[in-house]
Amino acid sequence: MSKREDITYFGAGPAALPTEVLQQSAHALVNYEGTGLGLAEHSHRSHHAARILNDAKQNLAFFLDVPDNYEVLFMQGGGSGEFSAVVYNMVGAWVTRKQNAILEHLGVNSEEEADPDELLAKLKQAVENELKLDYLITGSWSLKAYQEATRLLGPEHTNVVTDSRTLNGGSFGKIADESTWNFSKDPTFIYYCDNETVDGVEFPKFPETLAPNKDGLGPIVVADMSSNILSRRIPVENFGLIFFGAQKNLGPAGVTVVIIKESFLPPATPQPSPALMRKLGLPIPPVVLSYETIAKNNSLYNTLSIFDVYVAGEVLKRLIANFPDRIDGQEKLAAQKAEIIYTALEEHPDIYRVVPDKTVRSRMNICFRVTMTEDVEGSEKEFIRLAEQRGLTGLKGHRSVGGIRASNYNSISLDGALRLAAFLREYANH
Repeated sequence: MSKREDITYFGAGPAALPTEVLQQSAHALVNYEGTGLGLAEHSHRSHHAARILNDAKQNLAFFLDVPDNYEVLFMQGGGSGEFSAVVYNMVGAWVTRKQNAILEHLGVNSEEEADPDELLAKLKQAVENELKLDYLITGSWSLKAYQEATRLLGPEHTNVVTDSRTLNGGSFGKIADESTWNFSKDPTFIYYCDNETVDGVEFPKFPETLAPNKDGLGPIVVADMSSNILSRRIPVENFGLIFFGAQKNLGPAGVTVVIIKESFLPPATPQPSPALMRKLGLPIPPVVLSYETIAKNNSLYNTLSIFDVYVAGEVLKRLIANFPDRIDGQEKLAAQKAEIIYTALEEHPDIYRVVPDKTVRSRMNICFRVTMTEDVEGSEKEFIRLAEQRGLTGLKGHRSVGGIRASNYNSISLDGALRLAAFLREYANH
């Protein structure tokens, strides 16, 4: 039987959590702050829950340097739920903006002053000719997001800006040069996944093509950061919306976080009525995926898992305590660990083949094949077996692509990265 301290878990998610956080959370699960009830038993509308939620929001904003004009929402549904929620909400915001532009063009101050038939006709024309969602497909998760948008709106309203498979023989592993990207004329938003867990591909930095100009104006950018959030500094102000599941670097599976610019929420941008969306032939979000509803109710419209938020909050407190320079300190450590592992792999090119191109290698999900024999799968099974004997677990690649995947999330210590690097060298020389 293994002891927790003997294991370094490299699984892609749910990821390992800091032992100290788990120990404190275990106590809270049984008896929270001497109340005689475990935290999972307290009402999500209690003052305990409100304090936990507000503290987690504030600490997340503090650690990431989130600007004041952004709202932090805690939701459910995971990243896959956000594939849909992003479409529902951001298309609704686009309809509101488009309607306001039409009203201004018509020279009236409100919807009530306009001819309803004329307004509806112009809106329908705008939907038909102008509504377009742009997707950068660089891995399995951005592909799934694009497919969901196409399912909800139809292919006539989605555009592939770039598809990495065209560069790499039908497989993911590269990102095309930005000069080749094919944007729509005025997209509703531009979507990308910052780190692809399955394929080991990460954008090395925020794409220059998407950056705002000197006046602060630019495209509306939406990003999935589920697997690299809290691992490096990000220019939050460049995004309209960022979302991420908690289960990689923040906490257990069960909560999803959305960081959204307030200009996409009421009162700045109220969602159009369901009646109008039906007339336009556009989808209406389930109420639990409505950013407007979640924001109005401080993330407590329905029963949020406060215990999961509590764990995430404790992770954030630990990060703040361990890194006085906040996200910059964690970024340095993440890069150091990744460099240690990649260096060990590169020392033995006859034994290991790193899957993605060097220019886009993920710091979070290090994907490689064991190629020392023609029987690659057999070699990889042996590699995993020997690694597990040394307490290095969770190294099996995603079922869709196979291979080995070492997920270098924040929970992996420097010592854990060194242990894996030592085993890589040992295996190569055995």
